[in-house]
Amino acid sequence: MAHGTPLPADELLDIVDEHDRVVGQARRGEVYARGLRHRCAFVLARNTAGEIFVHRRTEWKLTFPSLYDMFVGGVVGAGESYDEAALREAEEELGVSGLAAPTHLFTFLYRTPEHSWWSAVYEIHCGVPVDPQASEVAWHAFLTQEELDRRLTEWDWVPDGLEAYRRLLAWRRGRTTG
Repeated sequence: MAHGTPLPADELLDIVDEHDRVVGQARRGEVYARGLRHRCAFVLARNTAGEIFVHRRTEWKLTFPSLYDMFVGGVVGAGESYDEAALREAEEELGVSGLAAPTHLFTFLYRTPEHSWWSAVYEIHCGVPVDPQASEVAWHAFLTQEELDRRLTEWDWVPDGLEAYRRLLAWRRGRTTG
């Protein structure tokens, strides 16, 4: 990590209540250790062929190391909007710049006994070759929808991403039948 760049555990995050209102701030390490509710952005990235960017997280990630994910994204920094975080995270993790703003689809509260965060789900189209961030991405590929759906039962997925993906599929079904 570059000199002067804060470690991920030192990053300052907004703490939010059950209605997604900011009620305080804390360092990421404390947020994770105490299970404090915060904000995350999930971005489904598609290439020009419509294939979905899928990756395996590096083994040193603070949460869900070495698991597969169909979203790029991450925590929303203190004072940062979901939209800003979605674009920042997409460009960082895909290793590209100049992307158009991701499209916000919906937001939901992800909650387990260990974790709780508001999750804004986005979609983005990436028409340039990707060069994923080595500190975040151990492996990657663009998969068709059918290939991704087949892998859902074969690979170990991050639980929050899997929940966001299930909600995304239901959200799309609801939009096409309504």
